[in-house]
Parts: sequence; C-alpha cells; structure tokens
Amino acid sequence: MSGLQHVELTIETVGGERLLAVAYASDRERARFERLTPGPRAGVSYGPLSARNAAAARAIRPNLAPRPIGLSTSAGTGDRLGLATPGHVDAFRDFAPTVRPIFAQQSIREMDRLGRSPQQVLDDATFGCIEAGWTGPVGADADHLKTVADIDRCLAAGFSLFTIDVGDFVEVCDEVPSDAELARLPWDELEDDLASARRRYASLRLELDSGVQTIGETQLAHAMGKYGRAVAMGARLARHLMDRATYPVEIEIAVDETDEPTTPEEHLYIATELARLGIRWVSFAPRHLGSFEKGVEFAGDRAALDDAVARHAAIARALGPYKIGMHSGSDKFSIYAGLMEHTEGLVHLKTSGTSYLVALGVLAARRPELFRRAYEASLGAYRAARASYQVSAEAGAVPAPDALADPELPGLLLAPATRQILHVGYGSVLRAPEGDGPSFLGTELLAALADHREDYRADLRTHFGRHLAPFSAVGVRS
Repeated sequence: MSGLQHVELTIETVGGERLLAVAYASDRERARFERLTPGPRAGVSYGPLSARNAAAARAIRPNLAPRPIGLSTSAGTGDRLGLATPGHVDAFRDFAPTVRPIFAQQSIREMDRLGRSPQQVLDDATFGCIEAGWTGPVGADADHLKTVADIDRCLAAGFSLFTIDVGDFVEVCDEVPSDAELARLPWDELEDDLASARRRYASLRLELDSGVQTIGETQLAHAMGKYGRAVAMGARLARHLMDRATYPVEIEIAVDETDEPTTPEEHLYIATELARLGIRWVSFAPRHLGSFEKGVEFAGDRAALDDAVARHAAIARALGPYKIGMHSGSDKFSIYAGLMEHTEGLVHLKTSGTSYLVALGVLAARRPELFRRAYEASLGAYRAARASYQVSAEAGAVPAPDALADPELPGLLLAPATRQILHVGYGSVLRAPEGDGPSFLGTELLAALADHREDYRADLRTHFGRHLAPFSAVGVRS
C-alpha cells in the first residue's frame, strides 16, 4: 500500500489532446493502465481518458471510488457534458467544505437522451476530480431509476447511490378510495391485507419533536390508494438492488416527479410500509409544496414550504434517521437557508441541468454565433422535450434567435422562460437526430468549451458557490 501513496495522477494537454499523466508508478501500478507512452515530462507516462484508465485511477486513488455518503449533508451536481467536475470541485472546496459531494449524477432519462452510458458519466467525474486535485470522498448517484435493468446498468458501472423513482406508480386520488378500490392493491407484494393495515395504523402514534403524528382512517385510505402500488414497486426494486450489489450501496426513495404534494401522513405511510418490508434508505424525496420548475427560482408560499419541510424532517428523524431529498433543487436560492434549518443538515440537494446552463452562458458571451444555434435547436425541441420536465415556459412568448444582437444573448440565461427552454432542449443540441453519438452542433459546443475551459470552470465555481454555501451552516454528520 505504501507505493500507492506516491503515484501522481494529473490531466495534461499534449499535442492538443487531453491525457491522463501517470508519474512515480511502479511497474505493477503502471500495468493497471492501458496505452501508456512517454511524453514531454521525464518520468511521466501518458494515456487516454478511457474507461480502463479511469478504473485504474480509482484503484490507485481509493477516494475516487464512489462510496455511500450516509447521513452527511450532501449535494449532487449533475453534468450533461462531462466537463463540469473541476468547477464543481472548486465550489465544494471553497464554499462548502463540510458538504459531501456527489459529482457523478445523472438520470437514466438524461443518459439515454444523450447517448451516454453510466460508465461514461462515472468516468468523466473521475477524470474531473483528478484534474481539480480532489482528495476527499465522493458519491455517485444513479438518478431516477425505474426498472431492474436500469439498476443493473448502474451497478455494473460502480454507482453508490441508487435513486429509486416510483412516481409512475403513484395514483391521483381525487376522492377517498372505496374499500373495493383498496382491495385491488397488490396485497401479496405488500405482504399484508387491508384489515391488518387498518389495525396497525389505528394504534400508530409517532412521537415527534413537535408532538404526536398519527394517520386517521380517511388519511390512511387516501395514502394507500395513492402510494400503495408505489410502495410495492419500491420494495421490489430495492430488494433487487440489494440482492445484486457486490459492494456497499445506499438508496434514495423518490416520489417527487408527481403532481400532488406528499403530505406528512403520506410520508409516514410510505416510510412505515417500506420499513415493514425490510427496506432501508438514506434519503427520501417527497413531492414538496410549491413549484420546483427546472432552472428557475422556487415559486410558492415559502412559509408553507418551510412548515412542510419541518414536518417531513421530523418524521425522517423519528423513523430513521434519514435525509430529506430536495430534487430539482438548482437555482432555488431563496429556500436553502430554511431547508438547512428545518432539516438540521439531514438533507440532500440535487441539481442537474444548471451546469449546462452555465456552459451556454460561456458561449453566449464568447461564442455568440454558436450559442444562437443552440438556442434555435432548443426552441425547436422544446414542445416535445417539456413533457419530461416540470416547466411552464411558452416557446411562442420568447424572442426568436435572430431577434437579438450578440450583446443581448447572455440575458437569455437570466430570463426564466428562455432559461427553461435552454434547460430542457439539450437533447437536440447535443445528440445527433439518429441517436448515434453527438450532433455536429454538440461536437462544436464541446470544442468551444474546451477552448474556454478555464472560463467555464470559474463560472461554475461562482454559480455553485451560491448553491452550496448555505449548506455548510450545519456541518457534516457522522
């Protein structure tokens, strides 16, 4: 093990190509890598940024291997381009040294839309950590998993946090379900029956910091009708993960991408049932009150949100403890301080496309002709792409790509409507229509960002600093 401590790994540009530089490695350590060749620095070998070399780097630098983060205050950054991790590292190091990072985070939906594999997402984050000199632990979030096949893909890559999304199985209940409707729940999978469930909850009294939480008969019927099938699916997927995992992993349960807010009583029902079925999780992401649209500030009653978060957090402390997940959390600057206060640091913030928006901001300022084409492609794709996201922008109400002078283009990243359109239109910008690799526009965009790599890194540090600084207030839990 002593030899491993002296291996130096860096990312360098040689002949216009970014390569992994390996120094002070023994022959045994060098054998882990592929295609290492001499380069401009004596005693240093250079190899491609390949999957094998990323795996070798994680073996030699164990801190780069994703691991469970547990109850530490944490944040996931998301990176659609595979270029953002150095800027994310700078933000965590400078603004939130007590917050645990999850640099590799992407939903299966976005991976498939971009033609990226789970392995590519993880490896890009590994190389970004090496470039920025990150020496702390990391997590990796396989986000919004809905099938066992998706779980298996991300297990094979080495992700450590598995966000099990059961939103597709949440039922809208406008009225209290009847006994006949409740009888159709998957009771065999729930290992239960209606009469037993009613008896159990009739006597349930959960002691919270603020008092006693119970579930009335009507509230129980509504919770079972709304979330019963979701609980069954969550247990099925979680059991599959735990049966297949050959290394330590952790679970987040997510019901956030649904229309109706999750009440505290419904949270209590979901958590009680999953625990009864033997499932353990580190974070629960309810559908929070108010509007959590992509890429823009929170809209809604902040006092009501604070009160609801406090009640969810109290339940999580009493039943777990586990963290409260705040999904679609990017750019919601007005709520972060309250979120930290009411969760007492038991919180996981999840961001996604905001790093891509920072990249577009760099292009708007420095490569306006390229940004204009990306904006045009995003507008064209928005009507179809918006179906997958919570957004409210209307494409017909924003400026046309040719209606603005170059100096006006950065302002599109500040206006909520155009910001949302750019946020969700990424697929048509970055991926070829036939789905085989990046589009010509996407290739140009990546090349332009490579030319402005330091600008992108600096802008990310500033932008994520605004996100992360409030989350250092409570500190890391053990």
